[in-house]
Amino acid sequence: MSIKYTPATLKKFEELYDEIGYVIRFEKGNFHSGYCILQDRRIAVINKFLPLEGRINALIDILPNIEVDQDKLNKETLQFYLAALSQPIDR
Repeated sequence: MSIKYTPATLKKFEELYDEIGYVIRFEKGNFHSGYCILQDRRIAVINKFLPLEGRINALIDILPNIEVDQDKLNKETLQFYLAALSQPIDR
């Protein structure tokens, strides 16, 4: 499954992060990678000036760095999560 860069995909990522207990905030910041993870607070801060593709890529980059209890995800969200993990990112 290939991840498409659409507003609906961004919404799916927001729902995925919500389901795993992380809050996504789009804010102004000087992040070298385009995002910042506050693991103690379970918050991911994404640079709000990134285009849609950059926001989605940042959310994909973050996934391998956080713990996810896959047993707590519903079937559809789990499939989306696994597809996102296997998504290659062009740099």
